[in-house]
Amino acid sequence: MKKITFISSFFIISMSFLSAQVKQKKALVTQKAAQETLNHESIKLQTDNIFNKLVKIRRDFHENPELAGNEIRTQKVIEQYLLDLGLEVETDTYGHGVIGILKGGKKGKKIAWRSDMDALLQDYPEEVDFKSKKKGIRHGCGHDIHMAIGLGIAEILSKNKESLYGTVYFIFQPEEETFVGAKEMISHGLLSKIKPDEIYGLHVTALPVGQIMVKPNEVFAYQKRIRIELKNELSREDANELAKKIHSSLSRVSTDGKPWELQHISDPKIGLTNPKTIFRDYLIIDDTFTNYSKSNKLFLEANLYETNSSNLKNIIPKVVQVINTNGYKDQLLSVSFIQENPTVINDTKLTAIATKTLESIYGKNVIVTGYGQVPFFNDDFAYFQQKVPGVYFLIGGSNFEKAIVAMNHAPNFQVDEESIRTGVQCFSSLILERLNLN
Repeated sequence: MKKITFISSFFIISMSFLSAQVKQKKALVTQKAAQETLNHESIKLQTDNIFNKLVKIRRDFHENPELAGNEIRTQKVIEQYLLDLGLEVETDTYGHGVIGILKGGKKGKKIAWRSDMDALLQDYPEEVDFKSKKKGIRHGCGHDIHMAIGLGIAEILSKNKESLYGTVYFIFQPEEETFVGAKEMISHGLLSKIKPDEIYGLHVTALPVGQIMVKPNEVFAYQKRIRIELKNELSREDANELAKKIHSSLSRVSTDGKPWELQHISDPKIGLTNPKTIFRDYLIIDDTFTNYSKSNKLFLEANLYETNSSNLKNIIPKVVQVINTNGYKDQLLSVSFIQENPTVINDTKLTAIATKTLESIYGKNVIVTGYGQVPFFNDDFAYFQQKVPGVYFLIGGSNFEKAIVAMNHAPNFQVDEESIRTGVQCFSSLILERLNLN
């Protein structure tokens, strides 16, 4: 009887044990399947788990800003973070740049993500607890946010690398504020070495936090600096009057709005997300020209911002015409552009795909279409786009209820750090989807 009871008990225990093993095996299979099909819900959860850590490193970057060409400490922090994630890391491309290489467990396409690193010469007072420790230097454009987002995406994807198709290159680029870094990285062979199929990047700005804006083609107006060289025979008053006439002849706005008033970029009625935006079809030129004499010559210089590329070729002839019709033909020596950087131009096809992808995952409230071009700003991400199809996003950093306005380079520039969560979550999902389309 006891023996029978023992056998029965043993049988029951054995069956329970086998059942537990089956359940455990099923759980492992389920877990493995989940890893193999990393989904956007898990990305959201993983982003939430590392959010506080990313805020901490963003604040560290903010407290220790470094100017273009001097990103020494920043490079070391990024390098160590990526190494701790298990990525291959290279720091010998150009300057203090860092390249993190995440190789997925399966073959696939190559995607690059760019984050810029440098800070600005600024000495504005700050209303945060993590103020810059370097007098006169500040992350007043949001690159500290960009680096935190880039590191966050790297962490999310690296935790799931065995399920990923292809390779992701995390480009941490120095010297963006001087418009040098991207061009130099390319000239030093970066893109020839990594050969990405697509490239993506972003910039935080004064849109509402939680919102991402993107548009095909030009994101910013074309920036030029024009120089007029004259014989030094004009009085200062005549030169100023001539500058005013050139200004009035060149300036153009298509609406009653004032596209130079950047505080309106997030206005739902006239801002960048409205098809009737005031930030389209304009030419803005400095109200006051720089006026100076040198080597018995008079120079007039001004910055201008044009939205329509087809109009660029007409600017210099129009300036010459104004000078001639105002009686200074014999004094004119030359008119030229002394600075003309390329502008960010989003690949039309990839922009449509990215918009549809993010919209399908996170809804139309997260990803919105832009309709204008931002004046006064630009990004050397444009050099990458000349070589590789790419998309550049604007991500909201303002929280008006908290009096946080992420207007870049402005004295009161602040960023709602929730933008880090939005960026990591959304762009981890986007890269995942792009990798899975083999």
